[in-house]
Amino acid sequence: MLSADDPLPFRPDRVLIAGVTGSGKTTLAARLARQWSIEHIEIDALFHGQNWTPRPEFLDDVRAFAAEDRWVTEWQYTSKGTDEILTPRAQLAIWLDYPYPVVRSRLIRRTLGRSILRTRMYNGNVEKPIWKLLTTSDPDENILAWQTKTLGNWRHRMPEIEERFPHLTIVRLRHPRDTERWLRAQAEPGVSTAPPKRRSRER
Repeated sequence: MLSADDPLPFRPDRVLIAGVTGSGKTTLAARLARQWSIEHIEIDALFHGQNWTPRPEFLDDVRAFAAEDRWVTEWQYTSKGTDEILTPRAQLAIWLDYPYPVVRSRLIRRTLGRSILRTRMYNGNVEKPIWKLLTTSDPDENILAWQTKTLGNWRHRMPEIEERFPHLTIVRLRHPRDTERWLRAQAEPGVSTAPPKRRSRER
């Protein structure tokens, strides 16, 4: 497993971004897509249909883009079957293993901002009202509770993943500062590593 300071042995074409909810997987995927000129497939947009219902075509869509030559996506929905589709095809996994205060504060800011502004996201969905977050601790209804429940998942899973998929190069980034340093190291001359401007993700 590589760290932020280890050079990549090759330039990958297919990339997975791992990390707990709120760690910044989608933001990093978008930045890498721009920096390496590969397509970013936002996997949440494939999974969520109207009213947050799972799309029945989800796994078919995942299979379709996984078969393409070049892509970057968030490593999610493994319990739905994405592991067996994406991981054998991926060449690089970037694991955002950030401290709890970092991911917690990021998720709170993101969730409150989306809820207050009623930001339209995947297929017209909007974040649940704040009062729902304050009145339930059900991880299926409260994204903060979901983050708490799944906080240690990747630390438990990564040793098994390394064993099952020896072809997969894994880079473990332990803090946003590491990620910025790593991104700068991967940049081609004249290519910006700055975060992209925020935009609506309504589909």
